[in-house]
Amino acid sequence: MLIGNKEIGDRPVILAPMEEVTNKQFRAACKSFGADWLYSEFVSADALVRSVRKTVEKLEVSDEERPVSIQIYGKEVETMVEAAKIAESVSPDFIDLNFGCPVKRVAAKGAGAGMLRDIPRMIAIAGAVVKAVRVPVTAKTRLGWDETRLLVSDVAERLQDAGIAAIAVHGRFRSQMYKGQADWGPIADLKLNPRLRVPIIGNGDIDSPEKAAEAFEKYGVDGVMIGRAAIGRPWIFQQVKRYILHRELLPDPPLADQVDVLLQQVARSCEWLGETRGILHSRRHLARAFKGIPNFRESRVEILRAPTLDRLAALLEQVKHLRPEERAVSSE
Repeated sequence: MLIGNKEIGDRPVILAPMEEVTNKQFRAACKSFGADWLYSEFVSADALVRSVRKTVEKLEVSDEERPVSIQIYGKEVETMVEAAKIAESVSPDFIDLNFGCPVKRVAAKGAGAGMLRDIPRMIAIAGAVVKAVRVPVTAKTRLGWDETRLLVSDVAERLQDAGIAAIAVHGRFRSQMYKGQADWGPIADLKLNPRLRVPIIGNGDIDSPEKAAEAFEKYGVDGVMIGRAAIGRPWIFQQVKRYILHRELLPDPPLADQVDVLLQQVARSCEWLGETRGILHSRRHLARAFKGIPNFRESRVEILRAPTLDRLAALLEQVKHLRPEERAVSSE
């Protein structure tokens, strides 16, 4: 798959952008398990141009992550252009425009998926950013604002005409948030549209190797994007890629290896952000890790309340030594 002048490879498996999830420590973990393309957390254009420290921190990328995108969101053309130039200064492979975030604090202000209620402004932002930076610019959006109007076909054509080099589509309307099932039919229709030449990336409910393979084979997308299913289990990328290439279903890594991966991620986060912020930034991953261990709820709560890295490491070390019968899959 070619994005601008950059080759991503055939049937790439991509880490979706997620706020307070896809920091550089988690990206590194996903890359180590074979993720082909990584996205940053959402970066507020308004905060970036004001040099808000926590926002500027999100721009940090390393060579081991490449190819990597920095995703920005906002609603004003001038601010988005200025933010894109700042983001470009740290040399990402791509700048991505967030036209799909459904959360109220973003969409209700006209940014993210809020752009689906002002398509002319969306296209103006896309065209202006494309002209302002040298790296390829991509975009991520949804099917439309609500079920009363499917917009994605028209939006995709207009984004392509504005110079957008690839388009990722989440198969839900903004009104659905993350409820119900993603609809991949309209995404497949984009691939059948003779006007569209840019790569189309599908997103929504890819939580298993089989679903990823189906996205390529049934819906014809150029790439698949994995979001929530990767939280706490970055090895899903290895599992998906092995299944796509060899039709082999890999089990999850041994519990001790899972602990080591997650602890290394937390330690890196603490080194980057300081111990308190680093632990807080890792809790979403810890909350979703070790699913299926019976009678684990109290231990999980204790892990999530650990105030220091040493205490957290001690608790996670106990997880390594659970007896086989304690590792059996349960309904928890």
